[in-house]
Amino acid sequence: MAIEDDDKPRKKVTHEIGQDLSLLSVEELTERIALMNSEIERLQVAMAKKRASKDAANSFFKT
Repeated sequence: MAIEDDDKPRKKVTHEIGQDLSLLSVEELTERIALMNSEIERLQVAMAKKRASKDAANSFFKT
């Protein structure tokens, strides 16, 4: 009984800044773009939380 490709564990998609992209397929590049977009969103949420915390502290201590 042959093992189907779907049954094989997939490698976790990772990306390294500056990585050679010439060997990646269009599908792999699409996955990388989605990965990077989700990471950008995660960073923006973290930044917004830190700014809100900092603004709240500044507001509290300026009174």
